[in-house]
Formats: sequence, structure tokens, C-alpha cells
Amino acid sequence: MQRLKIFIDPLLQSKYGPEICWTWRLLLTGIGYSWEEVSSHDSESDIAYVTSLEQSPKSRLCVRANLDHWDRLSSLRLKTVGHYDSLSYPLFEDEHSSSPSICFKSNDRLVCERDIIFDIFWLITGQEERHWPKDKHGFFNLNGAPFFQEQVFRLALASSIGFLLEKEFLCLGFSEPVPRWPHKKRAAACLSHDVDYPEIIRWLEPIRVIGRQGLSGFRTATSVLAGARTHWHFLSWVQMEKDIGARSAFYFVARQGSLLQFAFGTPDPFYNVRSERFRQLFNYLTDEGFEIGLHASYLAFESRKKFAAEREILQQASGQEICGNRHHYWQLNPEDVESTLMLHEQIGLKYDTSLTHERYVGWRRGLSWPFFPFHQAERRQLKTLQIPTAWMDDHLFGHLKHNPGDRFETLQTLIDKAAEHGGCLVIDVHDYVFDDTLFPNWRKTYYWLIKNLIDRSDFWIATPGEIADHWTSRYSSILDLSYGLREGL
Repeated sequence: MQRLKIFIDPLLQSKYGPEICWTWRLLLTGIGYSWEEVSSHDSESDIAYVTSLEQSPKSRLCVRANLDHWDRLSSLRLKTVGHYDSLSYPLFEDEHSSSPSICFKSNDRLVCERDIIFDIFWLITGQEERHWPKDKHGFFNLNGAPFFQEQVFRLALASSIGFLLEKEFLCLGFSEPVPRWPHKKRAAACLSHDVDYPEIIRWLEPIRVIGRQGLSGFRTATSVLAGARTHWHFLSWVQMEKDIGARSAFYFVARQGSLLQFAFGTPDPFYNVRSERFRQLFNYLTDEGFEIGLHASYLAFESRKKFAAEREILQQASGQEICGNRHHYWQLNPEDVESTLMLHEQIGLKYDTSLTHERYVGWRRGLSWPFFPFHQAERRQLKTLQIPTAWMDDHLFGHLKHNPGDRFETLQTLIDKAAEHGGCLVIDVHDYVFDDTLFPNWRKTYYWLIKNLIDRSDFWIATPGEIADHWTSRYSSILDLSYGLREGL
């Protein structure tokens, strides 16, 4: 493996060393290159990240840092998406839309006048989110915001920048990087199900059916009331996915809620994972090669002790170690997301898939690659891998007004972006939507998507746990061959 020599301007290191090292580590490991950090202006390097192009050491790629942007990190607001050649990037309110050429080649050297390293850090750490209005669940309302108007979440801007750098590295004569995914696949996808409502409450569900379908759902509601419909479709999901060559993860809530708690604002599911019915289900899913993960309760983020206890309950009920998680209602601490991401590390989770939006389809932080998040208060990398979810079923049904356009075209856009960037498309479909009578077209849309992915043959279809194992191993092997860029690790 070729080790790239990288020079970081000492001024940048002194002010923002952990942030910059984390961003370059994320980029280089994501692309597939090990590195060697050099410290002298006199040293020849492959990459230079500097405040002044005139004082840059000789390098094949030079990126000019924007120290003013780093100094104003949390106050910068997105104005629109900028485009230059094949590069798409966030354009901030203090910048002109008609920027001059930001990349040029000179004597076999690529010079980037835009600070794309800052852009990536700004995107992946969610700087804009502090300015967005939230509802009682912490869900963002982005109607009228540039992120919504420009459909930014579907563009995966951070991985788009990473993919551009990968192409430019090869054009500059760098060796081929370590493959991102196994079996020479171009991208990856993983399937998953949140287990929210597997057991119907016969007097309550008819009301929900009428709420979704209107008066046209009266006959269906009556059949539910009569006990002719069920939400228990685990065998059906397993058989459908096995028939087309896929396996998925099922995320279970270990905290048993109640209707009373639901009515007073804690909407946890009502089932009991310690019951014999669920213990038998866990054995069945394991025998079939499907993954079992934790669906952390609505308020799990409030207490490390309670969060860890939920994991332990599910481990005892399932008879296996629980390595992965997704939060119910995507409920990370709405006032401090990183405090929840740190809890994942503290209770020993290998991966989490919760960093997405309840209402908006796409990649919340602009990155379609798995990544180890950065904790800004501690200025360090967290140890639990984040595998961002791009599509939840309800995005294109209950939240259709927030995701305009044909649902199949929207999903095709996600597939194409993941393939283009070598990313990972994480799909979340709820356990109870298999019945087309109760949820018209939900299962069919999911089936269309996974059949499309499999027929393409360039996606590695794996469980989230398999994705996490692969990415963590690949990351560690690249890091072990590298020198420097250790701040914030």
C-alpha cells in the first residue's frame, strides 16, 4: 500500500489540530490510503494543507485552508450548494455564488483554493443543526431552509468531496487505494427493521387505520377489530429476504412501555422481550442468520445506566451479545447529539445507525460512508462506528410532503449516489408494514428497492453488523500502517 506524505501547516495544527487530523483521517481511510505526516516545509509531500499557497512545500495536491471559516465554525450558515466542475460543496452566506476557479492544475500539481477540509468537518459535525427549529420530539422543521430547498441530504456532499479527491489522487499518479468494500463491489447496502408494534391492540389499531387511510379504510379497520389481521410478520420478512438473497437486522426495544406512558409523552412499544414468544423469535432469527440489535427506548439518552440496562436485558433475552443500536424515534439528545454518541461508546456498542432525520430522506450529515464521529467538547474521535441511515419507510409515506417527487425516483437517487461515492445505503423498514392491506405499497416499495440493488450486482448486501466489522477492520489496518495525524484519536 502506498503511504501518502501529508504536511499540515503548523498554524493550523496549533489552533485546530484534533479537528483537522480527524477530518484527514476520515478522508484518507475512507478513500483507502495510509499516510505519513511530515513536519517540515522543506520536506516534499504528496498533500499539503496550508494557509498560504506561496509558502506551501512542494506537493502533488495543495489545499488552501480558510482560517476565518475555522474561527467562525458554529456561526456559518448554508446559503446554497456550490458547483465547480464535478465538485459540489456547501456555499455559505458570506460567500459569492459566482466564485472564481477553485481548482486548477499547474506543473502536475493540483491546487484547491477552496477549503474542502473545513467543508467536510462543518457538514459531518452538523454545525447548521444548532440553528434549526425543533418540535417536542426534537425533529427538525426545515421547510424554507436551504438544506430542504436544495435537497442537500440526498446529495451526500461530504462523501461527494471525498470521491472527487479519490479520482484526483488517481489522476495525479497515486496507486490504487485499498478497496472500500469486499468482493470488488462498488458500494454497500444493509437492510434493517425497527420492531415497534409487532402485537396489535385490537381496539386501538382500527383508529390508526382510519387515520392513515380515511373512510376508505373502514373495511380494513373492521377486519382488524375482528382479529383477521396481524403485525407479527417476522417469518414473512425472513422468507422474502432469503428468497432474493438478502439478510437483515431486527432492532428490538428492551424497555416495555404502556398506553398510559404513551399518552403522557413517552412513546415506547408495549411488548416484552423477556416473554417466551420473543425468546423463541430470537432463536429463530439467529438460526436463519439474521441480526438482532437494540432499539434504544425514547429516553434512553438521558441515562447511561438505563441505556446499558436496556442492552443487558436484550442480551439476556436473546442469549447473545448485542453490538448494534438504533434509537426509537431517532431520539438522540436533541440539545446535544454528541452526548448520546458518547453514550454508545460508554456502554460498549460496536455501531449505531441513528444519525438521520425523522422527516427527511437522505444522509443527515452529508456522508454516505460509515465513520467514527468527532466529539467537539472533548475534541476527540469516538470509538463507536456510525452507519448513517438514508431511508426510513415513512419518509415516502407519512412524511411524503417533506420529500417531494416520485418515491421510486427518490430511492433511485439514493442508490445512484451511494454507488457513485462508494457509500453505504442503510434502509429501515418497520416490522409491522408487511401487510399491503394495512399499509398499501410499503412492502412493495421495499421489495422494489432491494431487488433493484441485487439485480445491479455492484452492491455488497450485508447486515449492519457485517458492515461494522468490515469497516472497523479496514480502518484499523490502514491506521496501523500510518504515521502521524494522531491528534484527537
